[in-house]
Amino acid sequence: MISRSALARNAQQAARRSCSVRPAQQRGFAAVASSGAFETTDANGLKVASRDTHGPTTKLAIIAKAGTRYQPLPGLTVGLEEFAFKNTQKRSALRINRESELLGGQLTASHTREALVLGASFLKDDLPYFAELLAEVVTQTKYTTHEFHEDVERVLHLRQAANSANVAAIALDNAHAVAFHTGLGAPLAPYSAVPAQKYLNEEHVASYADAVYTKPNIAIVAEGANAETLSRWVSQFFKDVPASSQSGQSLKTEATKYFGGEQRTANPAGNSMVIAFPGSDINASKPEIAVLASLLGNQPSIKWSPGFSLLSKAAAATPGLSASTSSLAYSDAGLLAIQLTGAAASVRKGAQDTVKALKAIAEGSISKEDVSKAVANAKFDALDKAQLRDSSILLAGNGIISSGKPLDIAKISQSFDAVSADKLKTAAKALLDGKATVSTVGDLFVLPYAEEIGLRRDLSPFLACKPSLHARCAYSEAILAATSWANTAATKILLFGIPKLPFLAEWKVQPCILPTLRFNDNCPSYPSRIQPELPAHADRRLLHCGIPRNSIRLTFISFLTR
Repeated sequence: MISRSALARNAQQAARRSCSVRPAQQRGFAAVASSGAFETTDANGLKVASRDTHGPTTKLAIIAKAGTRYQPLPGLTVGLEEFAFKNTQKRSALRINRESELLGGQLTASHTREALVLGASFLKDDLPYFAELLAEVVTQTKYTTHEFHEDVERVLHLRQAANSANVAAIALDNAHAVAFHTGLGAPLAPYSAVPAQKYLNEEHVASYADAVYTKPNIAIVAEGANAETLSRWVSQFFKDVPASSQSGQSLKTEATKYFGGEQRTANPAGNSMVIAFPGSDINASKPEIAVLASLLGNQPSIKWSPGFSLLSKAAAATPGLSASTSSLAYSDAGLLAIQLTGAAASVRKGAQDTVKALKAIAEGSISKEDVSKAVANAKFDALDKAQLRDSSILLAGNGIISSGKPLDIAKISQSFDAVSADKLKTAAKALLDGKATVSTVGDLFVLPYAEEIGLRRDLSPFLACKPSLHARCAYSEAILAATSWANTAATKILLFGIPKLPFLAEWKVQPCILPTLRFNDNCPSYPSRIQPELPAHADRRLLHCGIPRNSIRLTFISFLTR
């Protein structure tokens, strides 16, 4: 067996000698606690952040801008993750495993939608060895064919099989796809329905690594390490990290756009439903979203108590229902996601309760005490994530690769104090008036549609303007009295009034009331050809309308011809 002394390198010996001649750096547990903020430095063009907790262990991580959002082809992020700690130019995968085990270290690789995280946890004195190892992973990994087929591809199939039965993960991924389409809408986990094998091979992974592992795209973050010591070893071992891609490639970094909509997927493995709305980014540009997530609620924070949140109370009264609300924050977008999982009937009831809870907040019927609890809970969650080792490293790294500096968690937590009941009311009303994202997975016979639980219906198919009409479109809403609707000629609907709606004044709509409408033969589900019967002296106005399913409420577009 290889002895520990045989693994000690010159760098490690130098580190220990430097520590021995500077006893002031050897702090015990009785030392003053750190402020909790990461100290950032620059080491040969690399952003380095560290926080010394004065404990006996350290975690060192590389946060790379290589999440599923940035992958040019499906599966490349997972492939790059699985190639971590495989054969390098200096060491075999077996040697890496053996040496790490003998030093008591732990090696991990994971990814999020925006970042790839390569981490090592170890005893504090072994920082030089693991800094050198992570540098080798970034700059000298061999993307070999045999490792791809024997390890990467095999693990990919196993992960696909496991994830295809995880209805909660599928529903959340589908919600991102509906909300953002590409970029953040790419699936976080590989599924059998995603043809990753069609695009994934060792050459594509190597090409992606060439674009990702450059100085602007990575951050080196450590907890439990002295900033000066870490910067010295990073400068020595990471000097071969290129400033740009050797092949000239660059990551696709399109701005995120929210779309919204609905997607339903049958799955016999279980039932899950995600109701989501536009959220806040990682800088908490909309602090009321995080407070709203706390008010809607997660699992109770106190044992044997239903909790104060609205959905935790509803879940306690609905057998077989698990409800959680998350403010999913990204660099330039966010998603307020309510996830319901359980029996189909319970999920249906939970979805109805979710919309009722949002409407209650929008109507201002929530007590000030509950609002205060939600604000305090949101502050605790933010500060707790910044204190825990893994989540704090990820937060710091995400901030660096997106904006060049770690997130100011103290400032973010303070922004929650300004959230009032009125701001929550305004935010909830805006969400309900906007376009929701609804993802449903499971028994579709029982699970509801978005419009069945009171969410806004997407009327874009009914509001299609004909390009042949040189017109300006203005929205208005009318209530029609319909005695019959048939696919025959000369079916008439009498228009008798237009209600006063608040958004009409905002959009500067001047509704026009026409005596009758005549529909043509072979009318589709939304009439594309309507002939208004206008008096000879009337202004030339054309009306284009659509009829939502099972409703007599019609939405009109008034065209004013040139």
